[in-house]
Amino acid sequence: MLGTANALAVTPTVQGQSGYINMPNARVEADGTVSVGYAYDRPYGSLWVTATPLPFLQVTGRYVSISGIAGFTDVKGEYGSEYGRYKDKVFDGKLQLLEESEWLPALSVGATDLFGTELFKGRYVVASKVFGKARNIEASLGYGKRRPDGVFGGVRWAPLGASGWALVAEYDANDYTKDHRAAETAAGERRKGPSVGLEYRWGWLGAQVARHRDHFSANAYISIPFSEREFIPKLYEPAYFQAKNAPARVSLEEWRSSGHPAALVQALVRQDYKNVRVELDGATLRLSLTNNRISDMGRAVGRASRTALAFAPTGVRAIHVTYTKLEQPIATYEFFDIQRLSDYLTGLVERENFLQTMLVRYSNPADKVGEEGGLLAAIRDDGAALGVQLNHDGNFVQVSSEDREANRFKLVPKFSLFFNDPSGALRYETAVAANYDKRLGEGLYFNSAFKLNLFENVSGVTQPSNSVLPHVRTDIAEYKRGGRFKLQRALVNKYMTLDEHWYARASGGLYEEMFRGAGGQVLYLPQDRRWAADLTVDALQQRDVKGWLGKRDYKTVTALGALHYQLPYDVTVTGRAGRFLAKDEGVRLEFKRRFRSGVEIGAWFTRTNGRDITSPGTPADPYNDKGIFLSIPLNITLPSDSQAVAGFAISPWTRDVGQMVASPGDLYELFEDPRRDLNAYDGLGNFAERRDEQQRDVITRPVQRLPDAWPRFRWRVEQSVSAAPTLPQWAKGSLLAGGAVLASAALDKPVDRFVRPREDNRVLDAWGKAGKAMPVVLAGAAGAAVAFGDNRMQNMGIISLQSIAGAAGVSMVSKRVIGRARPNEELGASSRAGKRSDASFPSNHAAVAFAAVTPFAQEYDAPWLYGLAAVGSLGRVADRQHWVSDVVAGGVVGYAIGSWLWQAQRDDSRFAITPGSKQIAVTWSGTY
Repeated sequence: MLGTANALAVTPTVQGQSGYINMPNARVEADGTVSVGYAYDRPYGSLWVTATPLPFLQVTGRYVSISGIAGFTDVKGEYGSEYGRYKDKVFDGKLQLLEESEWLPALSVGATDLFGTELFKGRYVVASKVFGKARNIEASLGYGKRRPDGVFGGVRWAPLGASGWALVAEYDANDYTKDHRAAETAAGERRKGPSVGLEYRWGWLGAQVARHRDHFSANAYISIPFSEREFIPKLYEPAYFQAKNAPARVSLEEWRSSGHPAALVQALVRQDYKNVRVELDGATLRLSLTNNRISDMGRAVGRASRTALAFAPTGVRAIHVTYTKLEQPIATYEFFDIQRLSDYLTGLVERENFLQTMLVRYSNPADKVGEEGGLLAAIRDDGAALGVQLNHDGNFVQVSSEDREANRFKLVPKFSLFFNDPSGALRYETAVAANYDKRLGEGLYFNSAFKLNLFENVSGVTQPSNSVLPHVRTDIAEYKRGGRFKLQRALVNKYMTLDEHWYARASGGLYEEMFRGAGGQVLYLPQDRRWAADLTVDALQQRDVKGWLGKRDYKTVTALGALHYQLPYDVTVTGRAGRFLAKDEGVRLEFKRRFRSGVEIGAWFTRTNGRDITSPGTPADPYNDKGIFLSIPLNITLPSDSQAVAGFAISPWTRDVGQMVASPGDLYELFEDPRRDLNAYDGLGNFAERRDEQQRDVITRPVQRLPDAWPRFRWRVEQSVSAAPTLPQWAKGSLLAGGAVLASAALDKPVDRFVRPREDNRVLDAWGKAGKAMPVVLAGAAGAAVAFGDNRMQNMGIISLQSIAGAAGVSMVSKRVIGRARPNEELGASSRAGKRSDASFPSNHAAVAFAAVTPFAQEYDAPWLYGLAAVGSLGRVADRQHWVSDVVAGGVVGYAIGSWLWQAQRDDSRFAITPGSKQIAVTWSGTY
């Protein structure tokens, strides 16, 4: 607990990582905790943020200033003199290898200043243990290199009679005299030695004061547990619709000609539903709608179903509700028993009983409900009036208006910060932003944004960029100087559902402050899978700095393919590859963790062929774009539900490499949350809002941890051992394999004589390159089968990867034993290799290739896969890396191991671990 100050309370050091004063311990804060603080320990001032994105991983970002030395120059009036003290960005990490048990201590390894200038670079290992009957004493011992330097340790004692207080002591092993320009700062006067401190924690808040040899240090912070579902109860959440407020029910025939359909739509609109469509199809009442306020899709559909049930005519046998985003159907809820639906909503039947009479599924284009022009025209819209709202959607004040079709106007204040420019360490921008969105037709929207700068000093950045790439971002100061009032965005977006699981967007207009153009995106969302894929292509032209309709000469086409994959702990990994904004080509990896509160913490790293030499990049070591971000759903901090999100990102703001244009409307982000709700357990979420269900997993969303892999591994080992070939089978197989190798040896010299004079042949060269890459490609295909395949293909992928490992091991050992020379060594087919670890016999590439394909070839009766492996393996002969007999021997090894493991493990129906999109299912069946 964060509010309990005892030895178990994890407390940050002045660097932000958990520990004592300067020295770390082996603990990490509770999963999902984010701490923000400021510390001063002469000569270092640190503004730090620490997060625990995984239960065993702690990461820290620090913005460190050093007193006593100027960042650029201390000569008044010269460029950089306004920057102040020297400053550096630092990234640290700690990985807990072992949790504390009754007898064993916790054990962690850590690293400081992993990237960039590496001024505070260091590595350490540390163990920590809690002692005492009351478990109020903690001790740690560790060893580090560079920072800390040598043996270090620490102790914390939390007196039982002084709640919230603790005493700490440590041996500080940092060698401060080796710090950056230590002779010019107070760091040069510091030495290794003991330090003591006093700390206090109250709820989320904490502070520490410590005494060192000749100075004091201080650290103050706030720790926020984002693993909690919410921080403020929903005191002002509107109640769901009451059936007593509905008109008297009428028959099916009367309902169509009465005012009930319009009344139903009006009742839904008053509950913040948008794009409401209603249709009576025989005895089925069909609705499609969305809700821009309620964050849980199941709860939104539950309230809509409750309202529809109150207005439904007598004789209705089923209700279908399709949830949409921008009029694109995502999920359809079908209720086949109206009485059972009513009983469940009123608490008369249990959830399990209700689930037997309904279906939750992915939507298809046929689930769209058509527009009824007369019906919609007859509905009075109470939400279109312009009004001033205080503390709404996370804004202190806003002027807004929104109608039933999500046509909206919003006027809100904006504030941005920019750090680390040489002409001034802190830059800011205060503005008023106006957004106007208009529905033009089905799935067709006009989106615009204006901005009026009130106060800013970003335009004071005067240093020209030395980037050798097209200036797609580094001229940002020119854009800020271009004008106070600007048209930031004005574009038309068309959203489409192409087929089941296929969505598309076409866009054209002013994308953002710096670019305009036209483009689109196609998204594939497979059913009940952990992955999704999309392709985005945009033809762009740079806008001028004035912010209206002018342009610059720079044009480009960006094209990025993306693969999104969901892992346990609600981690999403996204890989993007293609062409970026500055015409550089490469890849971008994004990682993000979503906690139970909906808060997301993530980071990205981009590597392209763009040579960004802006500091700290150099021609020899160019800069690669990177950053971290935090996304906070405001409903956890508000007394009523909301879909509003506050986003923060820390990344270089004057870089051109690895940049992307602001998306007009990313489809994956649009559908990500509804899809998560759909795939979570039964897909209903907090559908009925019943008090007796609030502790169900479908509502509390416990963390889905990694499954225990040991039972499955043990089963596979047992199966493989029990299915091992008998001695007669080994003998027969060895004779056949030996015969094949000996027969192929007759081709060694003739084939090499043919290849040797043609080494520069283009066809043979390409064949050789293909042969070299083949094992990597096949191993990747096996990994893809595990990641994206069904249960059968996942099992084959695992067997294939096991076969690859086994074949590679046998091949490498055989190489050292036999030590045959390669053809390109020109020593002859029977000579010894100069380097036994790089010997020729057998071919490791061939062994891996045949081991990879054999399980699939036998399981799916696909002998052509052997041909693929053979053609790739013979590329090694064409490249004169192997003799023919080497390739045959390697193929025999791979085939034998692949066949053995396939026979042993192909029937994996007894045991299965299925990390599906809705849950991680562990199944074991057997006979006793």
